[in-house]
Amino acid sequence: MTTSYFNHWRDVPEDTWRWKNFSPAEIACRGCGSLRINEEALDKLQTLRDRLGKPLIVRSAYRSPAHNKAVGGAPRSKHIDGAAFDIAMANHDPLAFEAAARAVGFLGFGYYPRSGFMHIDLGPARRWGERFPVRATAFAAEAPPAREVLAESRTMKGSGAAGVATIGAAGVEVAQNVLAETQSAILPLVPYLDTLRWVFIAAALVGVAVTIYARIDDWKRGRR
Repeated sequence: MTTSYFNHWRDVPEDTWRWKNFSPAEIACRGCGSLRINEEALDKLQTLRDRLGKPLIVRSAYRSPAHNKAVGGAPRSKHIDGAAFDIAMANHDPLAFEAAARAVGFLGFGYYPRSGFMHIDLGPARRWGERFPVRATAFAAEAPPAREVLAESRTMKGSGAAGVATIGAAGVEVAQNVLAETQSAILPLVPYLDTLRWVFIAAALVGVAVTIYARIDDWKRGRR
C-alpha cells in the first residue's frame, strides 16, 4: 500500500494527482487540511466513480488523529489511514451504490441513513449500522424529459398555417389586380379570386387562434 503525507493539501504537486474526479481539498482532513494519500483507496474510489457515472459527494475522507478524536471517530478508524470515505447518498440509490462499491473492492461498510451517508473502506470485511430503507421509487431521470418536437408542435403548426394563409391572401390580391388590369379576357374570374382571398384570410385567422390556444394550453401545463 503506497501512501504519502502532506501537512496541507495545497502542498500536493499538481502533476502527481491522478484522480480526475476528486481534488486534494476533498480528500484532506476537514479539521486541519493535512492529507494522507492512500493510492489504493483513491484508485478504488475513482473506479467506483467511473462505474457509477455520477458524482460522489465526499463527506469525510482522511482525518488527522486529532480531528478523528474530536468528531468521535473510532480510535483505529480507517479514516486515519486515508483508507475510508463517507459518501453522501443524496444522488445515489444505496443498494446500487453498495453493490458497485463491493464490486470494485471495498470491504467495510457503515450505514448512516439518518445522516444520509455510507462509510466505505478497504477492510477488513465487516458492516455496521442500520441499513438504508428500500426506496419505493427509483430516482427521476437526470436528463429532463424531451420537449415537444418543434416542427411537430401545435404552436408551429398553427403559426405555419397562419403564415401560409396570409401569404396566400396577399398573392391572390396581387393576382386579382394583375388580371383586372392586363387580362380583360378572363375578367369573369376576378370575383372568384376575391372569394378565394377571403378564404385565405379566414384560414389565417384560424391559424392565429390555434397558435394562441396552444400557447395558453402549454403554459397551463408548464411546458413553455
